[in-house]
Amino acid sequence: MANVYIFVLKVERMNCLIDKLWNNKVEVHFFEEALRNFASPEQLFYSLNDGFFAYVPKNIDGEGKTLQSRNSLIGQFTEKWTKDLFTPIANAFNLYAVNGVVCEEIGLTNRSSADLALCSTDSVNQTAKNIKLIFEIKMSIVSNYKLNNNREISFIGDYKSHKGNPALLRSDSMLKAIGKSINIRVSGIESKKIPIIILGNSPITTNYIDKVDYLKKAGVIQGFWSLNPHPINSEHIRNTPNQGFITIDDAALLKNLIRKLLTNELNYFSSMISKQKLGQIIVIANKEVKNEKKAERFLQLINEV
Repeated sequence: MANVYIFVLKVERMNCLIDKLWNNKVEVHFFEEALRNFASPEQLFYSLNDGFFAYVPKNIDGEGKTLQSRNSLIGQFTEKWTKDLFTPIANAFNLYAVNGVVCEEIGLTNRSSADLALCSTDSVNQTAKNIKLIFEIKMSIVSNYKLNNNREISFIGDYKSHKGNPALLRSDSMLKAIGKSINIRVSGIESKKIPIIILGNSPITTNYIDKVDYLKKAGVIQGFWSLNPHPINSEHIRNTPNQGFITIDDAALLKNLIRKLLTNELNYFSSMISKQKLGQIIVIANKEVKNEKKAERFLQLINEV
């Protein structure tokens, strides 16, 4: 069994980092904490002729994929970091930010739990009605760094300067996030009321612009959000035309988006039926007097198809 490490972050410093959302200082902090407490340079960096690098620079021969030994460590770190980021927002709505949420009735198992969720109770094991918002976290080291001989970590370039594909720039990360969200959506009636957000710290590729907008429009996923306001100084995708992917610029925007998701009663519905059957459902639902009752009747009938 692989060793499990817990990141214990100094409160004062972590609060400072969170206030500014994700940035290069957070990434340096990850490396410093890991090196100080339990990880060797070889677990965190590529050992190249010119030294230890977070990613293989483009001007150096070598593979650019992320180190497998670093994956679990940065995964733990980002889950803890996002929990700390969302805790005061959750508390403002009398909720709790909880890592690793398990809820069998909506497909969240011990092997495939929710990375982070906002819940009515502070417990890993939840009922569907207590889960108000689900986050899938797809974050990683974005920029490139070099570990110097004195163990200081230096920034040496943004993500376009190295051979790796971090976070939401990786097709496999996007596909895994989409697949898991769909699995939640088709797991039961209760799952159709819970918003799902994919959290990242990088832009997306142009190949996914239409896909993320469609997924948001279809209601499968309520958005892909980057928590990294400035991943690079050159041109990159900050928002897609229909806001399927957006870049969060500050904590105020983040809180406002969460508020909208929590205060608007959302309902996901989908079906593939004939126009005749759909017309019948609309006629029956339209017999209700109030619009809210019409919607409830429509959703009930769609779910019964």
